[in-house]
Amino acid sequence: MAAAAPTLEIEADLHRQGARFVIGCDEVGRGAIAGPVGVGMAVVSEIMPPIPERLRDSKLLSEKRRDELEPLTRDWALFSAVGLATADEVDRLGISACLGLAGKRALTSLHEAGVAIHDSVILLDGHFDWLSPALVNPLRVQTRTKADRDCASVSAASIVAKVHRDRIMIAEDTRIPGYGWSGNKGYGSAAHYEAIDRLGPSELHRHTWLKTQLEIAL
Repeated sequence: MAAAAPTLEIEADLHRQGARFVIGCDEVGRGAIAGPVGVGMAVVSEIMPPIPERLRDSKLLSEKRRDELEPLTRDWALFSAVGLATADEVDRLGISACLGLAGKRALTSLHEAGVAIHDSVILLDGHFDWLSPALVNPLRVQTRTKADRDCASVSAASIVAKVHRDRIMIAEDTRIPGYGWSGNKGYGSAAHYEAIDRLGPSELHRHTWLKTQLEIAL
């Protein structure tokens, strides 16, 4: 059975509560062993064009379909942005702090583009608010489980973030070949671990994560 299409019902309720904008927010790359962690954001207002046909949570779409939808999604959202935190930052700061750092960088991009973020509500996928601790000035953040599935702004953010990060990993596969990043996108497939055993870890790997995986194996 096909997944139900996301709507703007939750966003509309937030607008009725006084939000000028709703900023859908989703992360990508949290569980990867190589490459950056990313946070995508997509901004919607009370009056929006029709939601792009076949818009879904990025995890429910093929890579080809995500690539097709990404420009349509960017055109549909009032604004969109992706913030990143590097593998080195993940090693030094930890994944939760880096999610917040990447989210803060995405918000900075939106602010520089003219989004009134202090008049907005950030609709964050999941049940844990990893964004607020990274912000100097508090913003209104509302968490919602399965928001990437149900809320069009968050589905849009998930597609923008996923495609952006995938393209980084594909480019890195050319620069640092041998790990299969065009296919695995930095996630820990069996072939990826075999490549690490053969070639050693690269500068793009999260070295503390590899150490943890080795400890688990032992």
